[in-house]
Amino acid sequence: MHDDVTVNAADIARLADVGRAAVSNWRKRFDDFPQPVGGTATSPAFSLVEVEGWLRRHDRYVNVAPVERLWQTLRSVTDDLRLSVAVGFAGTVLLHLRQEPGLDEKALFKRLRDTVPEGLDVDAGLVATIVEVCRAEGPVDAFDGILDRYAELHSRRLLATPRDVAKLMARIGETSGLVVLDPSCGTGTLLLESSGSRTLGQDLSKSAAQLAAIRLRLHDYDSRVETGDSLRADAFAGEQADVVICNPPFNERGWGYEELSSDPRWEYGLPPRGESELAWVQHCLSHVRPGGTVVIMMPGVAASRRPGRRVRGNLLRAGALRAIITLPVGAAPASSGAPDLWVLRRPESGVQPPSEVLMVDAREDLALAETAWQAFRESRDLPEGSNIVRIIDLLDEEVDLTTSRRISILGLPDPASFSALREKAAALAKSLAGTLPRLSPVHGHDRAMSSIGELARAGVVTILQGPLKLPGEGELPVLTTKDVLMGRAPTGHSADAPGLPRVERNDVVSPIVTGSGWFPRVITESGAILGPQLLLIRADPDRLDPHFLAGCLRAASGSRARPGTSVRLDPRRTQLPRLSIDEQRRYGAAFRQLLAYEDAARALREIGDTLVAAGIDGLFNGSLYPE
Repeated sequence: MHDDVTVNAADIARLADVGRAAVSNWRKRFDDFPQPVGGTATSPAFSLVEVEGWLRRHDRYVNVAPVERLWQTLRSVTDDLRLSVAVGFAGTVLLHLRQEPGLDEKALFKRLRDTVPEGLDVDAGLVATIVEVCRAEGPVDAFDGILDRYAELHSRRLLATPRDVAKLMARIGETSGLVVLDPSCGTGTLLLESSGSRTLGQDLSKSAAQLAAIRLRLHDYDSRVETGDSLRADAFAGEQADVVICNPPFNERGWGYEELSSDPRWEYGLPPRGESELAWVQHCLSHVRPGGTVVIMMPGVAASRRPGRRVRGNLLRAGALRAIITLPVGAAPASSGAPDLWVLRRPESGVQPPSEVLMVDAREDLALAETAWQAFRESRDLPEGSNIVRIIDLLDEEVDLTTSRRISILGLPDPASFSALREKAAALAKSLAGTLPRLSPVHGHDRAMSSIGELARAGVVTILQGPLKLPGEGELPVLTTKDVLMGRAPTGHSADAPGLPRVERNDVVSPIVTGSGWFPRVITESGAILGPQLLLIRADPDRLDPHFLAGCLRAASGSRARPGTSVRLDPRRTQLPRLSIDEQRRYGAAFRQLLAYEDAARALREIGDTLVAAGIDGLFNGSLYPE
């Protein structure tokens, strides 16, 4: 392994399981903290060997996983701009080891020495490190681990589709065992989730396409990945897949409007200059067989922008557009708002076009998207939050396909359901006052404090973090971030694997990133797996009350955070007042009442919004009458 492997402040924070502010504090407080060996004044680099030594001396060392060491080694052989080349080289080594597990590192280095990309500082030691990690983790997990770290480092440029959204798109497209194409594949996330019998991908970025190709080969996919602009230089011209899944770039002004104006792909109309997404929709439709499915991510505004109404209308008239599903904010990193999934079918000759479209508002619950789609396909009753809309009702002057508008206007409740909502709102409003604790003002309230880090070292609490990714589909329940935010039972599922943290009753669980509406909760049932992006703190109940702990964490994560803001929770630095266990329980009960009030107020607000919209729509439509 290279002796000159360096790490930055963010890397040190991850190694020590602390926030970046803690690393900055160490540099100021401790004279023996390692001096920078490179980098810049704003982003210094430190020797990994020296940092590990310092962490051990100060009893802050956390064992570094082999993949983490490999990642830091790869970063030392090139700069961040060419890091994809280093990751690709590691993937090439892992591919050779996958094909020949017993290959000696010296023979492997000799085989690959003449193919090392220019600009990489590769020697036999680096190859030996890759071989060592491969034998410890396996070639697939080793490459997935370093690719995850690469995607995290370049998240603003790569804009990868979140895994849960990628799984949803694959399931809606029913891709398993079929020929699947992604014409904007990035590093291959959508294709990896497809389980296709053959996978085809293209991406404008050469480095992304190369990483996708290696990734798919390591996962034993029969795949072909090409580099190039899919709209201008289609690598699969004339080829048709069973399913196309795609998360294209949004708002591309230079997508080729002038040179592609007479392209035969524009069967539903020339996409306007500012509507590149409608070009991608038609490109995808041209690449599926008749009756084939397209599942494509779209910005929410593409459902209503005036220049695109002609193309939207033609898609509806032909029966090509089958569903529009609004997803939670963040489901598409390229979109600042809530994106949509458009589900399309290429029309078949001689088949009567459908007369209805499914609309789903899954902004609050991603699972609703698949549930509603399956109910729609099987002609079953739709769940709340979805609606079947007649195409003829959409073909007005605007052709506005915004799901929230269509669901609230066209999915009208009957008078009985309006009355039930009214009664529920009244009952919630009446119960609100009873949930508030009585709190008295205190003067001179300075008190001694302890940090959770100190409590952890004293054995009072244990801190666990959810895995970066789950091992795959299975029967074990998983507590997801959404479950914690909504205060509901676990909805995720996973296969079992060694080391997966399980939640227990009275554990305090919080999203790692917290803010307005994102806060810790005390778990009431045991047994579920702790999901990714979640943090768990398990307290000794005889020494620390869990509701008191949750309230203090809430205060630390920003109980007054502005809407839209968020912070990364650093639990070890969180301060708790030093109180007896009896006092903690009194405070914990008050915290619990305040959070219950907040939940009830939020529920009342949501019911109130629905009640007002339903009442106004019903009065206007004539289905409701004022008594």
